[in-house]
Amino acid sequence: MTEQPIREALDAAGRVPSEADLDTLSRQLNRPVRDVVEIGARCVCGNPLVATTAPRLSSGIPFPTTYYLSHPVITAAVSRLEAAGLMNEMNERLGGDSILAQAYVAAHESYLANRDAIGARSGTGAVPEIDGVSAGGMPTRVKCLHVLVGHSLAAGEGVNPLGDEALEAIAEWWTKDKCYCAGAWDTESEAPSRDRSRHVKTQELQDPAAKRAERAAKRAAREAQERAAQDDA
Repeated sequence: MTEQPIREALDAAGRVPSEADLDTLSRQLNRPVRDVVEIGARCVCGNPLVATTAPRLSSGIPFPTTYYLSHPVITAAVSRLEAAGLMNEMNERLGGDSILAQAYVAAHESYLANRDAIGARSGTGAVPEIDGVSAGGMPTRVKCLHVLVGHSLAAGEGVNPLGDEALEAIAEWWTKDKCYCAGAWDTESEAPSRDRSRHVKTQELQDPAAKRAERAAKRAAREAQERAAQDDA
């Protein structure tokens, strides 16, 4: 399939992010979103649930977490499962259930294939640094339920068995057939323009030469002040 029909298919599926989608994602995550190339899944009302991120960020950093769970209600619900110890239970089952383990490996392989396809569509291309590495602990462990749930929402039921299980387990707080967006994030204030997340060092990686020059200038100014103080003494 050529690039134009692919784009049209993504448009028809509602996967191409609009400016409104990007604004909503920034509000959901409380930081400016970056390198979102598709919307992996949407609420019944149309708001994003999952941000599909390029496998290499514009800063040059490899990014294995293709499907980033964004909706605050879902992320909070999944955090409750993690706090309750569900990941430990799943890891024990993976060690003793060969059928489940095989299905989880298949989910890992599907994730990699999807990421390669997304890299091709977005122009990122191959990212050898993360070749064979998926996310969330796949294919042998469960390290992050948020990743598995994001994968299940984006890929659909039946692809990631543990992501599907986690989705069923949060039914008390969130289900696919109902909108939970009202009041879930700030829609009145200005959208976040400053990254306050743990990834805030990305800017330094984007332009390390500029950062080194800035540090050198500060050091030179400090040394000049020290020399001036010594001369005055």
